[in-house]
Amino acid sequence: MTDRSLVAAHLAQRDDIADLITRRPLPGPGLQQIDPFLFLNHHGPQIYSPGNDGLPFGPHPHRGFETVTFILEGSLAHHDTGGHAYVVDAGGVQWMTAGSGLIHAELSPPEFKRAGGPMEILQLWVNLPARLKMTEPRYTGVQADAIPVLPLGAGSELRLISGSFAEAQGPVASLTGVFMSVVSLAPGAEVRLPAPAARSVFLYAVRGDATVAGTPLPQWHLGGVAPDGDTLVIASTGGGLLLFGHADPIAEPVVSHGPFVMNTREEIVEAIHDYQAGRFGDPAGLRI
Repeated sequence: MTDRSLVAAHLAQRDDIADLITRRPLPGPGLQQIDPFLFLNHHGPQIYSPGNDGLPFGPHPHRGFETVTFILEGSLAHHDTGGHAYVVDAGGVQWMTAGSGLIHAELSPPEFKRAGGPMEILQLWVNLPARLKMTEPRYTGVQADAIPVLPLGAGSELRLISGSFAEAQGPVASLTGVFMSVVSLAPGAEVRLPAPAARSVFLYAVRGDATVAGTPLPQWHLGGVAPDGDTLVIASTGGGLLLFGHADPIAEPVVSHGPFVMNTREEIVEAIHDYQAGRFGDPAGLRI
């Protein structure tokens, strides 16, 4: 085994959406993607007062990729034109394959708007290869108690979303073999995790402090991990929480326009026309 090194730490850029605290590490200055990982928004942490308006993500379209949403605090209500409707509570995850196209809304459920409370949510966009961009849309919502929690030693643990780890299998079956997890590090911990050299590593420090092979990865930074080994050594002095995943690079052209991610400009134009023509479904009734 050879440990992979950290070659860069990319600070998330502050980009609030209305009253929603938002940080975006990807894309950012000098880093457009970590193929196939395209985009990450980190919303919160913050406290919503009673009688709030909740999340601002009303009906909007997607085509050509997948969204993975981590609900760390609060709750999220999802509706889409594929017929999926689900409320994910704190600690849960939702994985939506937009594929050929749908419209969805991601809003706070009525009880959260009424009572308020803490909220912290992260959404990651994962690209699809050309052969899967027009696949049928699908949705998986997973509550916290359905996510395997695997000990890493000394009070640290890995919550497995997709892929396999320590003979366990994540509850989401990724179309492209993406491994995704949430890693909690106890103060003073050091863990070694598999990270095959041929795969792109996604590593984001949500909270606390971490080092990768001795190089600091501060809170709200996305790690640039070199393909120079097959394991990742992560340590923390005061404890930390990280998103950790890896996937095979797609190595295809990426052409994006707002909520559409395709391989060519012509496919983007087609996506816009299909959306405007109502081929993504009827968004009536998606507001929660």
